[in-house]
Amino acid sequence: MRKVLIVILVLILGYFTYQYFEEKNQERNQLLEATSLIEKEIKNVGKLVVTEGSFAQVFTYKDSKQIFNLVQANKKALVVINAKVTISYDLRALETEVDSEAKTITITKIPKPEININPDIEYYDVSQDYLNQFEASDYNTIKKRVMSSIRKKVEASELPANAQNRLVAELSNIYVVTNTLGWTLKYNTTPIESSQSLQQILD
Repeated sequence: MRKVLIVILVLILGYFTYQYFEEKNQERNQLLEATSLIEKEIKNVGKLVVTEGSFAQVFTYKDSKQIFNLVQANKKALVVINAKVTISYDLRALETEVDSEAKTITITKIPKPEININPDIEYYDVSQDYLNQFEASDYNTIKKRVMSSIRKKVEASELPANAQNRLVAELSNIYVVTNTLGWTLKYNTTPIESSQSLQQILD
């Protein structure tokens, strides 16, 4: 009778031991699956988020110089600019840390926006005196003025806000996945609890 009881106890102990390790194994597999899913989502947002816009500008370029303090030589041109502008975030530069045990994703670096200006410059009503003609330095000066002026217009426009909204939308995908799986998303030490939190961090 004792032997039967011992056998029964061993079988019961073996059953519960098996169940314990089986549950642990399932938990570990679920954790690995969740980690893989989150890492995949992070890779999915690793693309350029781009906002495009067009800007036009017209101005007159003038330059004069004195020749031996006797003659004034002039040159001028009507300059018409049509520029295509893009604002992008290279999310391939997004840096994250994954802590599987704590079930935490930490965003440690969000890349800054890049403003790219591609101007199409055309010249009209070009006039120049023989002693003061257009040179490469004039065209370089005009391009610098154009780039500076367009950049100021872009920064004062709605394009930066639109680009940031696109960025928040991309990063929200990570938040949705982590939240669904019961993980925590942080930016450095700040927990992100909603898309609005992301917006506030970027402002």
